[in-house]
Amino acid sequence: MISLLVPDYDAGIRHYVDAMGFELLEDTRLSDTKRWVRVRPRGGETSFILARADGDRQQAAIGNQGGGRVWLFLETDDFSKDHARLLANGIQFEEAPRHEPYGTVAVFSDAFGNRWDLIQFKG
Repeated sequence: MISLLVPDYDAGIRHYVDAMGFELLEDTRLSDTKRWVRVRPRGGETSFILARADGDRQQAAIGNQGGGRVWLFLETDDFSKDHARLLANGIQFEEAPRHEPYGTVAVFSDAFGNRWDLIQFKG
């Protein structure tokens, strides 16, 4: 698991589950202000804890946990299908898909500014 800062739990769920197609694995209320929200790409091995930013320092880090670099990688076995689905759900790609020696890839940003590669490795 890794943790992703979000401004609000429900906004995080809407984006990662509804727009990106992730599975909602858990949403447990821990207190009046804290929840344990865990999502993962369908069929994926790594899950993400959606952590509501607490305080100015964490708020400032939303979308910049990778320091402006692509730091998250969403692997697919059908690039064309998943690229089209993400576009249809409002995901903004920074570039057209490109074919590299290792596979097909395109950079996109999630609703919070985190940069991802959608990638299909050559088999």
